[in-house]
Amino acid sequence: MKVIHAAIVKPGTTLVNKTGGWRTFMPECNYELCNGCGICETYCPDSVIVKDGDRYAPNLDYCKGCGICANVCPKDAITMILEGK
Repeated sequence: MKVIHAAIVKPGTTLVNKTGGWRTFMPECNYELCNGCGICETYCPDSVIVKDGDRYAPNLDYCKGCGICANVCPKDAITMILEGK
């Protein structure tokens, strides 16, 4: 018998459970290339990219590092870098 460890959390506590520690790669944005189109925000599956003034920035507390934002950016303004580098 295999034991699976899991935690049951109260619904609506996503903001309490920071999931950014799961990632291996993190997005880095070159704001000189970013045109503020918001495509990264639209495609982010975890809705962690938010408008910050006239630019968009990922909330790294919750970003899982999937890289979708980097793949859909039409200006190649987002690159995925190894976490901790």
